[in-house]
Amino acid sequence: MTQAGQRGSLLRERNPKQHHRVTFVELFFDLVFVFAVTQISHTLLAHFSPLGVAQVGILMLAVWWVWVFMSWVTNWLDPERTPVRVMLFVMMVAGLLLSTSIPKAFDSRGLIFALAYVAMQVGRSVFVIFAVPKSETGHRCNFLRIAIWMSVSGVFWIAGALADPETRLWLWLIALAIEYSGPAMRFRTPGLGASSMQDWEVEGGHMAERCALFIIIALGESIVVTGATFSEAAWTWTSAFAFVIALLGSIAMWWIYFHLGAEAGSHRISHADETGRMARLAYTYIHLLIVVGIVVCAVGDEMLLAHPGGHDGHSGTKELLAMIGGPLIYLAGVILFKRTIRGHLQLSHLVGIGLLIVLIPFGAMLSPLWLSATTTAILMLVAAWEAISLGSPEAPAESHAEATSA
Repeated sequence: MTQAGQRGSLLRERNPKQHHRVTFVELFFDLVFVFAVTQISHTLLAHFSPLGVAQVGILMLAVWWVWVFMSWVTNWLDPERTPVRVMLFVMMVAGLLLSTSIPKAFDSRGLIFALAYVAMQVGRSVFVIFAVPKSETGHRCNFLRIAIWMSVSGVFWIAGALADPETRLWLWLIALAIEYSGPAMRFRTPGLGASSMQDWEVEGGHMAERCALFIIIALGESIVVTGATFSEAAWTWTSAFAFVIALLGSIAMWWIYFHLGAEAGSHRISHADETGRMARLAYTYIHLLIVVGIVVCAVGDEMLLAHPGGHDGHSGTKELLAMIGGPLIYLAGVILFKRTIRGHLQLSHLVGIGLLIVLIPFGAMLSPLWLSATTTAILMLVAAWEAISLGSPEAPAESHAEATSA
C-alpha cells in the first residue's frame, strides 16, 4: 500500500526509516482478547476429551484468525483517525459477544458466536473497502476478494450454528479451511483473480510488535490462571512448590521468545524485501502455534495446582497431554518462527523438543508436580542455552543471524 498522501485519508503515513508503535486504542481493543484467551483455556480444562479438544481447537483458530486479520488492517489504517477508532470499538462489542459465547459455542450460544464472528470478519473487510482512497484500486480489490471469501465461509459458520453439535463441528471446520487457505491462495476469486504480494506489504516493525503483544496476552493469561488457582488452594509446601514451578515455566517461555527472538523478528521483517510474505508465514500462521502452546501450558498449570500429587503419585493422560504437549507445541512454534527469521533450526530448541519427546513414555511414572518440574527445567535449559550461545539482546542483529550453535 502506498503512503497516505491525500488529505483526509485513513491510511497510515509511511516512513521507511521508522516504524509506527502500537497505539493505545489497539491495546484497548486487545483487552477483549485477553478475555477470549481466558475463556479458551477454561473451556479446554472443562472439556479435556478428544471431542472437547477438537471443539476448543476450532474456537481457538477462530479467535486467532479474527484478531490477526484486525492486526493487518490496523497496520494499514491509522487507528488515531476517528472512523477507524469507531470501527475498532464496534469490533470490540462484537468481540465481547464472541468471547462470552465460547464456553457454550457448541451448545446454546452457537448462533451468537457465529454471527459475532462473521460480523467481525465481513464487516471489517467492507469497512476497509470504503476507507481506503479510490486511488488504491489494487488494495480495494484485495479487500473485495477477502470480503467475498469471508462471506462464503460465513455461510458455513451460520449453517453450522443452526445444525446439531456434531454437524456444527464439521461445518465450522469447512469454514476455517476456507479462511485459512485464503492468504496462501492469495484470495483468488473468479472475475477478480488473485492478489499480488505488493498488495500485502506491511510496516514490519508494527506487525512484529503487534504479534509480540498477543504473546504477552497469552502469557499474562497463564499467570492469571496460576495466581487465581493458587489463591484458592490450600497453602502447603507442595502447593507453594507447584506455584513456583508454574511461574518459572511462564518466565522460561517469555525468555525463549522475547530475549532475542522478538527483536530479531522485528529487525528481519523491517528489512525484508517482501514484508507481506514474511508477515503471512511468520506472524499469521506460525504464531498461532506459539499461542496454542501457551494456552495448553496454562491448562497444565491449573491441573498442577489443583492436584499436584496426581492419581496415587502418577500423572494421567490429561496431565501428560497438557504438561508435555503444551511445551512441545510452544517450542515447535518458536523454532519455526526463528527458522523463518534466521534461516536455520536452532540446536537448543531441537534438543528441548527431543527431551520432551523422550519424556513421554516415562511421564506417567511421575506425579504432576515432578512432571511439570521436569518440563519447566527443559524450557529453562533451552532459554539458558540460547542466551549463552547468542549473547545479550544488545548484540548486533548480524551476529545473531550468524550464530548457528544455538
